[in-house]
Amino acid sequence: MTVIAVLASVLAGVFAISSIEKLEPLFKYVPPVIWAYFIPMMLTTLGITPASSPVYDWMSTYLLPFSLFLLMITVDVRAILRLGPRALFMMLVGTLGIVLGAPIAFLIFGGFFSDPVAWKGFAALSGSWIGGTANMLFVKEAVSTPDSTLAPLLVVDVVAGYGWMGILIFLSAYQTKFDNWVGASREVIDKLQGQLEEIETDRVPITLGKFIIILGLGLGATLAAQGLGAELPELGDPTVISQGTWAILIVVTVGLALSFTPARSLETDGASRIGYAALYLLLTSIGASADLKAVLDAPLYLVAGAAWLSVHVALLFGAAIISKSPLFFVATGSMANVGGAASAPIVAGVYVPSLAPVGLLMGVAGYILGVYVALFCAELLRYVHLFLI
Repeated sequence: MTVIAVLASVLAGVFAISSIEKLEPLFKYVPPVIWAYFIPMMLTTLGITPASSPVYDWMSTYLLPFSLFLLMITVDVRAILRLGPRALFMMLVGTLGIVLGAPIAFLIFGGFFSDPVAWKGFAALSGSWIGGTANMLFVKEAVSTPDSTLAPLLVVDVVAGYGWMGILIFLSAYQTKFDNWVGASREVIDKLQGQLEEIETDRVPITLGKFIIILGLGLGATLAAQGLGAELPELGDPTVISQGTWAILIVVTVGLALSFTPARSLETDGASRIGYAALYLLLTSIGASADLKAVLDAPLYLVAGAAWLSVHVALLFGAAIISKSPLFFVATGSMANVGGAASAPIVAGVYVPSLAPVGLLMGVAGYILGVYVALFCAELLRYVHLFLI
């Protein structure tokens, strides 16, 4: 109980500090989600929190499916489909770049890692780079990535991922030159602005009754999915789809199905906010189970991460040149994968301020896709691992 109290206090402190006006620029480009797992990592390195605890296992078992279910039932799939073929095409090209870049980078560098299960860390990172942190946690559990294996990949996620975000923001000053060079028409962006309907932002203060309904629905779905998952066989050798993975796939799929029903109206009552609160609390436990000494192992991982991202970037720019797509779609499609729903709106807003909601929707689309595609990427990494040993 003490551990949960410490982690919850850290999370509360991060969000309290992020609301201070003078510090807003810092948290705009380094979101609270990053601090949520690096501060606990520092506490563990200093010996304040334990590197292992039954509490961490409990949080992973229950908070992940609970949060994913609540996030999925609030997704506006119809709004995502209204983005149009150009936006979705560039996002999918970015996803393909991550899926192909992972095994290519691991094939080149995998033989140099001392960690015998380094591929599992890469698999977890593929989840983060196809939709965001929630997918990283999902794949981590799916392939049973050890915390020590994940630690240096967290460094790669922040340094390489947010370093690339900084480059994309810098390139926004050259979007007109790029668009003219490839012959891209801005009409597609203007059309998107006209077609994009206002995202529903009307929310009401959550009541005790609604909170209990949302909490009960999330916990009930979690327990039901775990019961069904326990009856299904594990797949892969080493295991890629475990019984816990089946449980996640069940809650995600059922949650998406419910997003087409009146259950999605729970978003106005704060369902997604409760889901994110659970997810961020889980993130603190991931950070607490790691150690900053992993930074010493990071240089080679960082080089591998850069090689991985270079495949992603090359495919995106190649597709933009061939399809004559504006740089806006390159940047937003990339961050919808690498940064997810937390970062994609920031980058989209830098390029075209009125189209920040496009970044949000593309990020959510990448998040949905990543739940399934990241497992395929993990399987590719497993095959490369078997080839190298």
